[in-house]
Amino acid sequence: MKHRNVIGLAATSIALALGCASSPAPQELLDARMAYTRAEGGEARQYSPAGLHEAKVALDKAEQAHLDGEAEQTRDAAYVAMRKAQLAEIQGRTVELQRTDEAETANAAAKARGDLSQTRDKLQQTGAKLQATDEKLEAEREARAQAETRAREALMRLAAANAAAVKEEPRGTVITLPGNVLFASGKSELLAGAQERLSQVADALKDQEDKKILIEGHTDSRGSESMNMDLSRRRAEAVSSLLITRGIPAERVTSVGVGPSRPVADNTSAEGRANNRRVEIVIQATEPR
Repeated sequence: MKHRNVIGLAATSIALALGCASSPAPQELLDARMAYTRAEGGEARQYSPAGLHEAKVALDKAEQAHLDGEAEQTRDAAYVAMRKAQLAEIQGRTVELQRTDEAETANAAAKARGDLSQTRDKLQQTGAKLQATDEKLEAEREARAQAETRAREALMRLAAANAAAVKEEPRGTVITLPGNVLFASGKSELLAGAQERLSQVADALKDQEDKKILIEGHTDSRGSESMNMDLSRRRAEAVSSLLITRGIPAERVTSVGVGPSRPVADNTSAEGRANNRRVEIVIQATEPR
């Protein structure tokens, strides 16, 4: 009955955590919750409270990362929490085996000692795996941080060289290139000077890891809508093709023609129309997983 009460309380805590999260919990977090519930309902609660506490701290860290929408940190912390819960469960069983060993016959004791030896080996292996996992996670975090730093620096260099305008929007980082520096009027073939500028953009995009890239062609309102939609699409495709030839993986790139539907300036003036004729390269924000 005591174990059922413990499991019930743990299930309630999990339900509350799930209710607070803004997105479904990843499988790693679900596995960690289950491993902790199993350990808490077993011998670990009595015989390995310190190990169980470490698992709870790690699980709380994973739950908080999930609430904060930090997908990578959630999976990392959840994996550590699951391993710590499994370790506490094994330690609890080990102590229980040791206590049982004292009351068993000589033959049963011999068998228990054999089981205990296997358990110790598993504990050592688990400890070694935990250490290796911690080291791997730290290396991955450092690598991600370095990649993000390189990406930011590349975009800063791009803006500093006046190769393109760079700004942050809710949909991601937007790199804007004026249409008149890329294409002749009414054309979709890239000018010679445009290729060098787009090569600089490609260099900046290479440090964006696996983020998706959306290329949008925009026009002013002069001419028919169908003509502008077709022209904007062909211009977006031209930019997309050049970036791919400069090393950007094709599976990361999508191009679309927007036409005159999203102006950034008044189309009644020559300056406004020039501002509306543009190509926007959007480094899309990573969605929480």
